[in-house]
Amino acid sequence: MKTINEKLGLLKSKLENKETVKIMIIGLGSVGCYLLDYLVSLSDPQLEIIVVGRNKEKMQMDVNIIRTAATIRHQLRSKITVYGNCDLNNVEAITNCLKIYNPDFIVNSSRVYSGLKYGSISWHNFRAYGIWTPLSITYAKNIMMAYGKADCHAISINTSYSDAVIPWLKSAGLPYFDFGSGNLNHLIPRMKFYVSEKYGIDNLNDIDITMAVSHFHDVVISKEGQSEGQELLIDVRCHGEKLDVDQTDLLKHCVISMPVDQKRNMMNASSNFDIINSILVALREKKKVKFHTPGVEGHIGGYPYIIDGTSEATCAYIDTSIWSLAEMNKANALSIYCDGIADVKDGCLVYSDELQEKVKRSFGVEIPKVVHFKDILSVAQLLIEKIISVALNKK
Repeated sequence: MKTINEKLGLLKSKLENKETVKIMIIGLGSVGCYLLDYLVSLSDPQLEIIVVGRNKEKMQMDVNIIRTAATIRHQLRSKITVYGNCDLNNVEAITNCLKIYNPDFIVNSSRVYSGLKYGSISWHNFRAYGIWTPLSITYAKNIMMAYGKADCHAISINTSYSDAVIPWLKSAGLPYFDFGSGNLNHLIPRMKFYVSEKYGIDNLNDIDITMAVSHFHDVVISKEGQSEGQELLIDVRCHGEKLDVDQTDLLKHCVISMPVDQKRNMMNASSNFDIINSILVALREKKKVKFHTPGVEGHIGGYPYIIDGTSEATCAYIDTSIWSLAEMNKANALSIYCDGIADVKDGCLVYSDELQEKVKRSFGVEIPKVVHFKDILSVAQLLIEKIISVALNKK
């Protein structure tokens, strides 16, 4: 597996030589459809977007409406290719797809139990999304196993609980995604809204918020406006000047009403778009850009990240200009523990004792303390049969 800097070098060469840049979206559910629409809106003739999944007819219908809408807006310049009959349970099928197209970007927007927001089940019963990690990693591991088999060098992005999924892949010795999307990226705009109003800042882009925190705090802050008693790593600036924002007040104002259906996936798709577009801008315009990403470099939780295209050799790295990596690792470990994850090590996911107790109390189910990589599918099936199915039958 090539390093991210090597992958960026390959992409930079393609961009400079005016070669086609291929972006592969694996799984065309709501996240994939929104992302396709956003990418098409760039009106970039150098891009080819390949959508991959099982049901070619359904994907073609979704592509047709996106192409039509983009044409109405006079924005359709990118080629869109549909590749069907790709079963994400079949590593060889994914490998074959990667070999055929040799993409420059891969976005895994697939999901076990597509369409079901099972986060609501965990939140209302034990306030810990980490229980679903074996489900989140099921397709992700197949994609990255295929990635290795195909000797793929694409910049890879994962959408499903990357805080733990990417570290688990790395810990198991498999190829792992370069970036995760979502989470912190959903929270930072809420903070910008408040800071903009409090300080009278008209342009939200003048506000720079840096954070290092996991998925749990995205959820609890968005829902309840509080940090579960933890002092979080949050830095707020405008035009480089640090703003003395009261953290309690800031978090309180992050509670804003939003839909709870699939329209929420506009945020995750936007996060994927921001990663891709930031990389393209950094390389094309020789700029330094920052975004936030969970699971990056196989670290647990979420981190600020820099793509520096200002020099001849593009480099990418976790931003340690405000906090050290050790400080951010510690903060993320405390944060993700609240999500039911005690650790990820030696190819295993370790649930917290508290999560085990809550699951037993709510559903009468004993989940294993340690989930070995080889047991992912059996534990995922346990979660489906003993928790998700039971919760759905109660409705």
